[in-house]
Amino acid sequence: MKFKSVFDIIGPVMIGPSSSHTAGAARIGRVARDLFGKQPTWARIHLYGSFAETYKGHGTDVAIIGGLLDYDTFDERIKTAFEDAKKVGMTFEFIPESAHTEHPNTARIVIGDGTQEMSMVGISIGGGKTEITELNGFPLRLSGNLAAILVVHEDRSGCIANVANCLAKYDINIGHMEVSRKEKGNMALMVIEVDQNVDANILAELSTLPNITQVTRIAD
Repeated sequence: MKFKSVFDIIGPVMIGPSSSHTAGAARIGRVARDLFGKQPTWARIHLYGSFAETYKGHGTDVAIIGGLLDYDTFDERIKTAFEDAKKVGMTFEFIPESAHTEHPNTARIVIGDGTQEMSMVGISIGGGKTEITELNGFPLRLSGNLAAILVVHEDRSGCIANVANCLAKYDINIGHMEVSRKEKGNMALMVIEVDQNVDANILAELSTLPNITQVTRIAD
């Protein structure tokens, strides 16, 4: 196996005990928070496979809640995430599931507040690295470790080209792009991983393009 950096071998700077069950879980929670765009007031976390079996002993539970509070993997506040969540008024529930999933470290996070709800599936693939495999029913593949833009749009010709042209205008290089849809001609989701963080003014411009419904970003 080839490694891109020494951190692929020794893992991330983190609050332990496990890079896959703790650091990876924190990143899954934090990506969910980023995609939701604000502090949720409630969370239901469905855990599968190894996550479901060992989440209390390996700190998966406090790590996910820490991520939902926008704590990074190395943030000491992860240890007090349960208490901190209560202080900001966020309720949470962990639901161990017995259903089989493709990866043993899988979590489905459903979060919301009084006006909005979001569902996301994330997996921890080891060494603190993660993949997001589903968002509000849309299948996708997102590392969660790179800057990314998620664009919900109507399934119409020209949408992808318009978004790509807008990013090119600002010299934003696309590292990976994929599009998924639930049904032809209905809503679709564009997932774009980019080489640098995208400014809010660019996101605002993307939002004004024809047939674009929602634009969200994940910072690296």
